[in-house]
Amino acid sequence: MSQASAHGAVDAVWRIESPRFIAALTRMVGDVGLAEELAQDALVVALETWPTTGVPEKPGAWLMGTAKHRAIDAVRRRQRLQEKQRLLGRDLELDQNQQQLGVPELEAVLDETPIPDDLLRLVFIACHPVLSMDARVALTLRLLGGLTTDEIAHAFLVPESTIAQRIVRAKRTLTEAHVPFEVPEGPALAERLAAVLEVIYLIFNEGYSASAGDDLTRPALCEDALRLGRVLAGLMPSESEVHGLVSLMEIQASRLGARVTPSGEPVLLLDQNRGLWNQLLIRRGLAALLRAEQAGTTLGPYALQASIAACHARARTADETNWQQIAALYDALAQVTPSPVVELNRAMALAMAYGPAAGLEVVDGLADEPSLRSYYLLPNVRGDLLWRLGRLAEARVEFERAASLTHNERQKQLLLERAVRCR
Repeated sequence: MSQASAHGAVDAVWRIESPRFIAALTRMVGDVGLAEELAQDALVVALETWPTTGVPEKPGAWLMGTAKHRAIDAVRRRQRLQEKQRLLGRDLELDQNQQQLGVPELEAVLDETPIPDDLLRLVFIACHPVLSMDARVALTLRLLGGLTTDEIAHAFLVPESTIAQRIVRAKRTLTEAHVPFEVPEGPALAERLAAVLEVIYLIFNEGYSASAGDDLTRPALCEDALRLGRVLAGLMPSESEVHGLVSLMEIQASRLGARVTPSGEPVLLLDQNRGLWNQLLIRRGLAALLRAEQAGTTLGPYALQASIAACHARARTADETNWQQIAALYDALAQVTPSPVVELNRAMALAMAYGPAAGLEVVDGLADEPSLRSYYLLPNVRGDLLWRLGRLAEARVEFERAASLTHNERQKQLLLERAVRCR
């Protein structure tokens, strides 16, 4: 087998299986940093072995077995039983009087590792509130998305050294804070789950509408977020908001192929060719929304946003969009999670349902909102409403201001073109 083929196979297996490896190893050794090192060691062994022996019939199991034996070797290097117990964690429940832990006995315990439970615990560790949001995003993409440091840096347009430092600091912080490898319970679960969903949606949004750079979208990040969301939905099937987030991302991702022209220029939602929307993703999104609705709880912010996205997805043309329903859903969203950004979106829905003057009234009420002062969408929306009211000189000023606030070159060019058309 050629070196290139072996490397490709290792890379493919790592992408799919690494979260499971790291989750299981974290449970065994009680340290996410050490767990990743053990998994990487197994990867190195595969790169050295597979070009000669060929890819095993079950490559994932081969890598897991190799990593487990590395974990055993790490334990063997510890002389005291108490130290071994600390490394292996409370889940192994070792006999306090046992002087040596045999390898076959340890292997039998390791083989009983419940992979889904471990993955869920890893999700909550990677998104732990003790970490900064930047650190949570980087660590989540590294441990659960299977991305390399270079790939994460490229996706967020920052130096590779910056991402590497974030990941190292994040793992050190988790170790020093003695963050337990567990899923929180009771009220803490809702709070922590909200943090997990926020991280996943932040990753998706950076892919759906890039905050900087020359490209409007980064579909690979959307795919990573969708994969994480689907895994989480499988691990927490009774959580309405998890299905709501998956639904929202599926439906929004369905539009990616229509959001830009072949040369990369943005296409506004109402101008998109809906024939280019991915119908498979829409069906999956609507199915996830149904699961959220059937959970028997009041719809949360992600499920409500998914309901709004579903209104667009169900309309065969822009003219068939039920804007009154969308406005009502934004009213409900504003009740659940009031925020200036929600109000801005509600203003657009009101404008589409009841005329631009109705929307402009809400937008003007946000003019002095500190959190929107440098948010390019505020002048963008105001410019659009002024344009529709025929107040072109005022609209031009707003589009030019919006262009000065965005860091995405494609968005800036679109806004400047709209400003020119106002003349």
